Amino acid sequence: MTTTGADHTTALAGPWWWSRWRSAVLDGALALVSALECGAEGIPFARDAGVPVSAGIVFGLLAGSVLLLRRKWPIAVVLVSIAITPAQMGFLMGIVGLYTLAAAELPRRIIVALSGMTFLGTLIVTFVRVRQSMARGDLTMGDWFVPFAALATSLGLTAPPVLLGLYVGARRRLMESLRERADSLERELQLLAERAEERAEWARGEERTRIAREMHDVVAHRVSLMVVHAAALQAVARKDPEKAVKNAALVGDMGRQALTELREMLGVLRSGDGDRRRTASAPASAALPLVAVGVAAAAAASRVAEEEGPYLSELEELIGQSAAAGMVVDLSVEGDVRSYAVEVEQTAYRVVQEALTNVHKHAAGAKTHVRLAHRVAEIAMQVENEPPPEPASAASAGLPSGGNGLVGMRERVLGLGGVFVSGPTDAGGFRVSAVIPAA
Repeated sequence: MTTTGADHTTALAGPWWWSRWRSAVLDGALALVSALECGAEGIPFARDAGVPVSAGIVFGLLAGSVLLLRRKWPIAVVLVSIAITPAQMGFLMGIVGLYTLAAAELPRRIIVALSGMTFLGTLIVTFVRVRQSMARGDLTMGDWFVPFAALATSLGLTAPPVLLGLYVGARRRLMESLRERADSLERELQLLAERAEERAEWARGEERTRIAREMHDVVAHRVSLMVVHAAALQAVARKDPEKAVKNAALVGDMGRQALTELREMLGVLRSGDGDRRRTASAPASAALPLVAVGVAAAAAASRVAEEEGPYLSELEELIGQSAAAGMVVDLSVEGDVRSYAVEVEQTAYRVVQEALTNVHKHAAGAKTHVRLAHRVAEIAMQVENEPPPEPASAASAGLPSGGNGLVGMRERVLGLGGVFVSGPTDAGGFRVSAVIPAA
């Protein structure tokens, strides 16, 4: 961050009322020159006024040193310069004082009034001095020269410092305004960066959740069926070799399907990340943030789902796989069967799939009813299982449960504006219900 505004002023603070040491040294030098000038001009003033020369010199030194206060009290400096104008002193103090007055942040009426007083005082004094010089014969010009000399001298001593001071003051105020705007913009950019980081962190969490849900839905069901078939294979291996061979074949098929789905998803995720790397031609400092990779991964997972399904037309195959694993499943469909949007069919399929997986895990051998209702503006599904025939059969297959299935189903349904309800039934079973808008 750059040092601007108040930080810049604090870093270069000077003594007393000066903001910088350089300003204090400059004012001191100007005050010294002005005091010497006024002290030298005090000699002829003392002779004309009939006072001791030393008094005139001291008066000039004191009057000229007032220029040291020009930044603190510019009005006082200009008033002193006007007061000593009849003594023909303080030309440097008058010029510098008018410049400082015009450059200061004072009301314009004060600047105009004091500039006008300086102009008028210089005009009168110059007019009188030039006229006296012509009367003594020091000047042999015509009468026109007196007002011309007075006017030219007055304008030369007042107009340039006032105009230069106004310009410098306006430029200084403009620079301060630009500095304040730069500071404000820097603060806004910092705030926007913090908010962007917060949004990126939130987006990373969301994308991680989406990826985890996709992976769970793709793999968990088939792996659960594999575990169930493996348990059945272990139980009948010696008693019924033919059935054991059949179960082994089913386990192999489901394992290959799970690996194929997992490989396809990971392949698309990697290709999506590779596309982003190939299109990024900037240096490493300008690389895409992690949230972009998360978005790409989620989008890739979504593309896999859109290209490979699943769809409601595959629901009978899904139920057949559960039936092959020993589950008694009853499917009933109400209403006219029709197609829906891809995300609607995928969500409906995943709800039924996860519900059947939970039955395999927690209520093995329980009879299950799957109901699907096609309505005018929505599609409804319900998976309800009866109590398991044996209380210990729920854990017979040794299937682990991470508790993410119901959460993932709820997130999918609510994301489409639907309603999701799950919970135990009065008969001791479990029911999962969902309603998804058709559009």
